[in-house]
Amino acid sequence: QVQLVESGGGLVQAGGSLRLSCAASGRTFSNYAMGWFRQVPGKEREFVGGISRSGGSTTYADSVKGRFTISRDNAKNTVYLQMGSLKPEDTAVYCCGATSTLLQNIIVKDSRAYPYWGQGTQVTVSS
Repeated sequence: QVQLVESGGGLVQAGGSLRLSCAASGRTFSNYAMGWFRQVPGKEREFVGGISRSGGSTTYADSVKGRFTISRDNAKNTVYLQMGSLKPEDTAVYCCGATSTLLQNIIVKDSRAYPYWGQGTQVTVSS
């Protein structure tokens, strides 16, 4: 089992920045690729970005590319989502997920492949 706890959400004005954190416990963190997803009521969970086990590979949804950055610190069992140039349409509950992968540089975009999830943190961007 892997337990995930997100933090760092809040209310921010358009154009502002936030950094989300996702702290993991329970298993060897470096065995897991991590992903950030977001969800608004009435819509499916949307992939925001992912990072490989080693942190050497990242990928982002087109909607956030160039504005968001994912990083991880395996010594601290934490993955981060640095969000900049925020827009009202970024408003959502942001969740991190963990999935075990055999290869170091695999990134998983499909939320159905993630067995472990945090409870989510609300991000609200005002116009």
